[in-house]
Amino acid sequence: MADSSRRAVLTGLGILSPIGHTPASFWESLLAGKSGVRAIQTFDASKLPCRIGGEVPDFSAKSMIDKGYRKALNAMSRPVQMGTIASQFAMQDAGLAKGSLTPERFGIEFASVMAATELDDFARSSKLAANCKPRAIDMAKWGDPGLKEIPPLWMLKYLPNMPACHVSILYDAQGPSNTLISGETAGILCFAEAFRILRRSLADFMLIGGSDSKMNPMSMSRFNSFAPLTKNNEAPASAIRPFDRDSDGTALGEGGVAFGLEELEHAKKRGAKILGEVVSSAAGFDKGRTGTGFARVIRNALTAAGIQPSDLDHVNAHGCGSRELDAFEARGIAGAVGSEIPVYAPLPAFGTLSAASAVIELAASVLALHHGQLPGTLNHANTDPACPIRVHTGAPRPITKPYALKVAYTDLGQVAALVIKKWTE
Repeated sequence: MADSSRRAVLTGLGILSPIGHTPASFWESLLAGKSGVRAIQTFDASKLPCRIGGEVPDFSAKSMIDKGYRKALNAMSRPVQMGTIASQFAMQDAGLAKGSLTPERFGIEFASVMAATELDDFARSSKLAANCKPRAIDMAKWGDPGLKEIPPLWMLKYLPNMPACHVSILYDAQGPSNTLISGETAGILCFAEAFRILRRSLADFMLIGGSDSKMNPMSMSRFNSFAPLTKNNEAPASAIRPFDRDSDGTALGEGGVAFGLEELEHAKKRGAKILGEVVSSAAGFDKGRTGTGFARVIRNALTAAGIQPSDLDHVNAHGCGSRELDAFEARGIAGAVGSEIPVYAPLPAFGTLSAASAVIELAASVLALHHGQLPGTLNHANTDPACPIRVHTGAPRPITKPYALKVAYTDLGQVAALVIKKWTE
């Protein structure tokens, strides 16, 4: 049974992002209005309609990961590496060494997706199976000599549950563990589940993370065929324009983010640094993306927190730059809190990270409450008439109220909301 006296606080933050590899550098970039969306360098994207993205610069898994765990890198794709390393950074930021937590009271919730296969893993098999006819494959060669050329750990590199698996092994986390793959809402739902676990005294510390990378020719080719991606390749830093009438789409990104969520008394006993508090959550479905169901989810989250819209400093939105999806999100926000609560969308600084989106976007508001300043939304100039909200732009302004609301949704209509609070003794 849930115990409302057990409060959940944020006690660690690890970040690998296009605008910073630490909470401090990430925060400084947000304050400065820096964008990490740039021309893709990881592979040759010159033939694609959208050739820009939020790449993590200077990413070196071998130099970043725990030295005793380097051999495991052979069984990790890039997104898994990023999630594992971000989790490691979060544990360090929380001041938690290996073995410092009771294993059975240490759990993990991770937001992830199935990673795209790296071309090298199929290259030798594909060459064996391909014959001289255009678009023809010799399936016999693919099935016999071809399969033998696929790395034996191929599948383990790409499964969505692998970040949580590696982190649980690295830190001997034997408590509740789960991986959620519900797209952009996954991160918020991870927080919701971890919050309930702490309230029910099934754990004292939960590591919550998210990671993904679309900086892969397979992913980029696929998403260019159906996703609403921007074609503004000549000005990547200003390409993503949330809630703007001149927006032409979004850009993909990559990164890993992890938080420590800890029961308050447990955190106090060990003298932990507290970044903020998770207060409530809600989730639901908006059939037809009308905004009505979206608004209902937000109201449920505010009711569970025991607050009114007027208590919110701001709403942290996804704001991906798709005019259709931005309008859906804006209708939901306005339907629940009105059109005067400032809306902040940090996504233009790093791109959309799929399942990791909500976690990295939430980090911006956690740091804003912690530091007492709200950065401005990048690239928003002219509000789309279909978006009845007030987007916060321009220079950072002081935080004036103790609460922030993070919302997330998928293009299928799944919706999630999380209320966080500035930490004060």
